[in-house]
Amino acid sequence: MIDPGRTLEVLAPVLSQLRRGIEKEGLRVRPDGKLSATPHPVALGAALTHPRITTDFSESQLELITAVHTDADNCLRELAELHRFVYRNIGDEIVWAASMPCALPRESEIPIAQYGRSNVAQAKTVYRTGLSHRYGRRMQLISGIHYNFSLPDAVWPVAGLGDANSGYMALIRNFRRHAWLLLYLFGASPAVCACFVEGRSHSLRQLSADALFLPYATSLRMGRIGYLGKAQEALAVSCNDLESYAASLEAGLTKIHPAYEAIGVRDGTGYRQLATTLLQIENEYYATIRPKRIIHTGERPLHALRQRGIQYVEVRVMDVDPFARVGITADTARFLDVFLLHCLTSASPPDTPEEIRANSRNAQLVAERGREPGLRLRQGARRVGMRAWARRLLAECAPMARALDGACGGHAHAAALDAAHKSLEDPASLPSARVLAAIRNDYRGSWFAFALAQSRQHAAAMRSEPISTQAAARLETLARESVEEQRRLEEADTVPFETYLRQYLALESIAA
Repeated sequence: MIDPGRTLEVLAPVLSQLRRGIEKEGLRVRPDGKLSATPHPVALGAALTHPRITTDFSESQLELITAVHTDADNCLRELAELHRFVYRNIGDEIVWAASMPCALPRESEIPIAQYGRSNVAQAKTVYRTGLSHRYGRRMQLISGIHYNFSLPDAVWPVAGLGDANSGYMALIRNFRRHAWLLLYLFGASPAVCACFVEGRSHSLRQLSADALFLPYATSLRMGRIGYLGKAQEALAVSCNDLESYAASLEAGLTKIHPAYEAIGVRDGTGYRQLATTLLQIENEYYATIRPKRIIHTGERPLHALRQRGIQYVEVRVMDVDPFARVGITADTARFLDVFLLHCLTSASPPDTPEEIRANSRNAQLVAERGREPGLRLRQGARRVGMRAWARRLLAECAPMARALDGACGGHAHAAALDAAHKSLEDPASLPSARVLAAIRNDYRGSWFAFALAQSRQHAAAMRSEPISTQAAARLETLARESVEEQRRLEEADTVPFETYLRQYLALESIAA
């Protein structure tokens, strides 16, 4: 039985060494807000091998990755530094300041990311081609903030939380139970461009000629029109232990799905997808949080987890904050640290398929109706008021905030928790409500005009701020080195792509 007070007492000496890193996605767009059709800029380096600047689904979709930091402010400083460097190398383009995409061209005109001629590069592009056939290119242009969190390795033997694998899995189970709270507090996508759902059935309402919304939505990105793969619902991925998780994913990686089988793998001499299974590879599983391990070149993520265990967790529910220049604030990062510590140190009973479904339903309800007065969620066999449950969770987080402030100095974590309390009691102050208010009051109902204005404002600020000589030199060096590393990978390939792919996708590649 976990004793949160005792666990915090043991953790106190190392709380200043909590580690976090941020991955921030954002579309490159033209000055008029339309999606850029240009390749990933050469000056930013090779997307395949650059450790800090890469692409996600599209050539136009930047992904900026910070190093691991033991201080939230330093992490945000590096993220700002990466933005400044990008802005000095993308001409007059700007980075879209919202999770939901800009004005989009036809599906076929959205460029899929390219990574070069090496086998690993070709596999990455084929995987994305498969995503385009399975879900559509527009859906893949949704952007978000991924927050990576870990504790020092030395903590686990003395904290009463088991080993790292069991401790992180306990955290993940509690996170899935309570992730709806983050959607409520930080969701910032209550509206979308009408072009995003063109040709699709939906329940959105008309906000203006170019915008659709739901009146109480917090994060449409995490709702039914966003990252929701119906085919994946049958997986019910268990997080009771690492092997249960791995077995659940393995089922998705080996089970043929009829709809994907109909797509086929080959298209003449080219590829339409990597495989016809429910998941092409592990990364296709759209989870709110994932256990992660840094992988070796060409290694499968599931093999890395089974062989070497969980290294950190990746939080995937956070919208890009359109009011923050880099998409997230230090206060939000500090709240996430408090919240994740609460998930780690609280009792975490085993999950069940029924609870997993209820957790998903709660998250979807808050994503689409979170600010609705009187909204109720499922908690075990009961239905409870969302705000009452949120109050209890925030109250339970208070010891974690105090412990973090004691370790780091100051009162920043308590202030972040206090801000969450105030947001809970004043829904009009939530990012989702502020977005809708700005759209209605300042932009005549145009979501696109609002997002473009925020993007231009952040771009101007980033371009006006100097980047340090050291940072610029370091990032220029990384860009050059990444290009050279891509060339080495291409020259080192010794087998045809078909052989590489067969070996990579073999069942043995995901075994322990």
